[in-house]
Amino acid sequence: MNLIGNIIWLIFGGFVVFLEYMAAGLALCLTIIGIPFGIQCFKIGIMTLFPFGQHVREVPGDSGCLSTIFNIVWIFLGGIWIALTHLIFGVLLAITIIGLPFAKQHFKLMSLSFAPFGKEIYS
Repeated sequence: MNLIGNIIWLIFGGFVVFLEYMAAGLALCLTIIGIPFGIQCFKIGIMTLFPFGQHVREVPGDSGCLSTIFNIVWIFLGGIWIALTHLIFGVLLAITIIGLPFAKQHFKLMSLSFAPFGKEIYS
């Protein structure tokens, strides 16, 4: 079922969003300061490519104050807008019964894109 969901996700916009995250990650990695943020874009982009069957969890152990500072910077530099976009698409997809699985994936991506530092993706 995950395979079918991922194929439908890719056809209806998942691949375009993946390319956007990759382009943003490459642009951020051009500067030394932007490298940690670019890596997070790559992480979210890979999650966006095949979201069905993947889960997000907090990194075991103490992630430290550096990830908190990076999350705050991330939120102010665009994380809030990315998360709001996933929220809007999730709410719109949740209106229909067919869109509920895709809405769930948008809500999962919303939590990851709001504060990606200190989180990991696992299958």
